[in-house]
Amino acid sequence: MTKDSQPAHAESAQQRFERILSQAPFEGLKAILDRISPNREVVCAGVLVTSSYEELVSRLGYKLTLTKQIHVQDSYSKLGLPGGIKAVLPYHDIPSQSSLPTLLNSDATLTTTAKAAAFFNGLLSELKKQLNARA
Repeated sequence: MTKDSQPAHAESAQQRFERILSQAPFEGLKAILDRISPNREVVCAGVLVTSSYEELVSRLGYKLTLTKQIHVQDSYSKLGLPGGIKAVLPYHDIPSQSSLPTLLNSDATLTTTAKAAAFFNGLLSELKKQLNARA
């Protein structure tokens, strides 16, 4: 192998996606994406072709609904009820000291606050920026 040739095991686009998404700043976004789609290739493709968090959620089969406030403890009491909540995804962003919970509902909706949606939209933008940067 010459200096200018590719290494024997170059990182695939999917591996790069998983590596970057697994970094600490993206842990909240990763938790949501892990819950709404087990198909990592579909998630990766969705991230690459969408331009917003809402569009990504929609592409993965969910509708994003916004609410003023989410009471996380109350949400746990509705977990598993027919037509209720499938998963409570609490997330606390330490740098901004913000609570940014998301609810995954049985009716294929994702409920969150406007603040959380804006936060995850920003994370998605940063993720796309890092994915598009050349190593």
